[in-house]
Amino acid sequence: MNILIIGAGNMGSTFAKSFLASHFTTREELFVQERNSSSQERIPELLPQNVYKLPGAYISQVDIIVIAVKPQDYSVLYPALQPFIHEEQIILSLMAGVSLTTLAETLQVPKLVRAMPNLPSQIGMGMTVFSCSAGLSRKELFIIQNLLNATGKALYVEDEKLIDAATAVSGSGPAYVYYFMNAMIKAGVELGFTPAQAELLVNQTFMGSVHLQNRNSLTCEELMKKVASKGGTTEAAFRVFNEHSVETEIMEGLFGAFKRSVELGR
Repeated sequence: MNILIIGAGNMGSTFAKSFLASHFTTREELFVQERNSSSQERIPELLPQNVYKLPGAYISQVDIIVIAVKPQDYSVLYPALQPFIHEEQIILSLMAGVSLTTLAETLQVPKLVRAMPNLPSQIGMGMTVFSCSAGLSRKELFIIQNLLNATGKALYVEDEKLIDAATAVSGSGPAYVYYFMNAMIKAGVELGFTPAQAELLVNQTFMGSVHLQNRNSLTCEELMKKVASKGGTTEAAFRVFNEHSVETEIMEGLFGAFKRSVELGR
């Protein structure tokens, strides 16, 4: 399968490596368009002749085009790209806030996919939520699902509005996790651990907790109750969290991220 990735930044290079590792494509069938020479150096797995700086006739021979540029760069990209694409190609956009309607109006092709991946895609543990236009067949939708699964797990949603919700929950989600981890590490240091020791405690606690939750039929609330005994230390921490409305503030933060994602798409 011939695949073109436009943009070889963090996400573009991640998808390139994942597609190769999963044998969805080969070095000979994988093309990259990247105008920044320094970004080209991030993807040594690719053969040099398959890396281009500008759109050209080579684009007509690919089956899937992955657009992994920053949303603000799209206004410059699409006029240069549009003359070389055709109706049989699938366009997979990783750009935050760029709707399927915008893609259809600017590229004028029917087979469009909008996806929101996240940072752990870099290690094959990502979460990607995607939606598509009516132009894709069931077979093509299945191909895209498998392609995105190469970077972790993928969830298809019919309602494109859920892409903005996914941006707030899973797209930005890793940053929230790191925010909470960082606070716990700082607390650990204040309590007497070295930074390295505190980081070990927190990292392993998060890793073990997530694995346990994944392998358990219990809900998060039920697992919380297994740790928090009445009158104990965990309950004391929850009491402070509740006094400061931590749960509500976290939810409000996600709602703010959702609102901003919608604004970016206008």
